[in-house]
Amino acid sequence: MLDINPDKILIRYNVKVEDNMTADEAAEELYPTDNQIRLITKAIFEGDEDEVISCLKIAMDDGLDPLYLINEALMEGMEIVSRLYDEGIIYLPDVIISAHAMIDGIEYCKEMSNIPLEYNKGKVISFVVEGDIHDIGKTIVTILLRANGYQVIDLGRDVPVDDVVEAVKKERPLFLSGTALMTTTMHSFRQIKEKLEHEGIDVPFVCGGGAVTQDFVSHFDLGIYGEEAADVPKIAESILKGLNITQLREKFHRH
Repeated sequence: MLDINPDKILIRYNVKVEDNMTADEAAEELYPTDNQIRLITKAIFEGDEDEVISCLKIAMDDGLDPLYLINEALMEGMEIVSRLYDEGIIYLPDVIISAHAMIDGIEYCKEMSNIPLEYNKGKVISFVVEGDIHDIGKTIVTILLRANGYQVIDLGRDVPVDDVVEAVKKERPLFLSGTALMTTTMHSFRQIKEKLEHEGIDVPFVCGGGAVTQDFVSHFDLGIYGEEAADVPKIAESILKGLNITQLREKFHRH
């Protein structure tokens, strides 16, 4: 469990959390007010795949767009889960269950929409750093990028530094996306950056995960901080539009 006082949620998210508030009660304070979106986010929090699909179907029958539901309901539900995990209110198994429900929801939305099946916007390499086996964040990023038309080369979890560098040299991706959940592993990011620079490769390097901070990422030249998984497709679109690393930091980093 993270050594964080749950009462901090009051400061960060303007939520009233009593000392004896349960996880369900804390989540209730965070759900959106729109009833249809609320039901979907609640199903994500509860990790109920069947309920997620059922609520999505009802929302689509009422005219809501599948892509809108991905961004405003599924991702919002997962954001609630992430917030409560960050505050030590829920545990990693809860996050995993919710993530699987969200992934099922995204796949359903893809099936019911006109999202292109061809991944023609560009290549992205996605991985979890060496020594880290926690791949939920990477899985979510990969799904979101593919849903937005990118070809994602998923290297998996616990990927050695040299394997990442070799993949970049071989594939020449639009950008690199790495995640780290543990502070003991995130220093692989710097090693990857140094080896890429030694090879003369200047590629945007989006870094995220529970262990990663904006300050850490900002200390190496190629780094762009991806605070949330939902930010990564937005960063991708900005890279396609020609924004350089300085401009990307200006747009996506907190100031």
